[in-house]
Amino acid sequence: MKYYFAPMEGITGPIHRKAFDACFPGVDKYFTAFIAPNQKGKFSAREKKDIDPENNRGIFLIPQIMTNDAGDFTVTALQLESLGYKEVNLNLGCPSRTVVSKYRGSGFLAIPDKLERFLDDVFTDRDKKMPDMRISIKTRIGKDDAGEFERLLEIYNRYPLEELIVHPRTQQDFYQGRPDMKAFGYAAEKGKSPVCYNGDILTVGDLNRFTSAYPQIDKVMIGRGFLRDPGLILRLQNKEAPGKELLLKFHDKVYEGYKEEMPGPKPVLFKMKELWAYMGQIFADAKKPLKRIRKAEKLEAYEAAVKELFEEYEMTVEA
Repeated sequence: MKYYFAPMEGITGPIHRKAFDACFPGVDKYFTAFIAPNQKGKFSAREKKDIDPENNRGIFLIPQIMTNDAGDFTVTALQLESLGYKEVNLNLGCPSRTVVSKYRGSGFLAIPDKLERFLDDVFTDRDKKMPDMRISIKTRIGKDDAGEFERLLEIYNRYPLEELIVHPRTQQDFYQGRPDMKAFGYAAEKGKSPVCYNGDILTVGDLNRFTSAYPQIDKVMIGRGFLRDPGLILRLQNKEAPGKELLLKFHDKVYEGYKEEMPGPKPVLFKMKELWAYMGQIFADAKKPLKRIRKAEKLEAYEAAVKELFEEYEMTVEA
């Protein structure tokens, strides 16, 4: 099985990736938060930092592009190729309303005819200008209804995709409810490109149930599962279950990285609180120190709360 780390904007940047890979090795591909091409054809400061090869040494990183303009996609992909990237991913999965309202991300799924013309142009440009560039797609199964997926898969099957990553929810579902495994089964059976599954793998048991149902699928993308329980990647590989010491080492690498990069304590605390919104879930009955983490306004108060958490509370990991 190959394991991909789904991006989470604001959290899974270079500092987090490097710390995660050092402490919890085994991720086959990391993906950047989406790059949104602008009219000037320039990367934002955040995007430059995210994709800078110097910030991602030793990590197999795939830049993700989100646009509905084929020309913008090509210009961005060419820029990424000049940095040494050989694969890019098209984001057709983001459910954010601000994104969807512009027919980007999963909003693009609502206009399949335009999506098809977009992909025609993208692959024509690819063949002419960057024939070695591999293109994958991360998609939801529709904008409003899973019934849209048959037409979408018909479109995807026309192109030589590196892989098709399927999150079997619609845009309207956001992250609620259960993934539509019937729709995913359709992709697994009818998809002409290699298919990767994304959605609600939070435990080893979740993966075991998935592989029993879909033994032909050898790639999964995990986001929230790795954020709430970084040691999950090791247990998925049948390695020794990590303890608090390794999680603390990971925390310290991320924390020190942010302190070196950020201009002051407030942005550092904001970043760490974002991480603890996920990671705090694996500590049993730790409401008191986690509340202190959330309320901390100074680094000293934050550090004291983290120290209490690791010294006095135990991790609880679902099987």
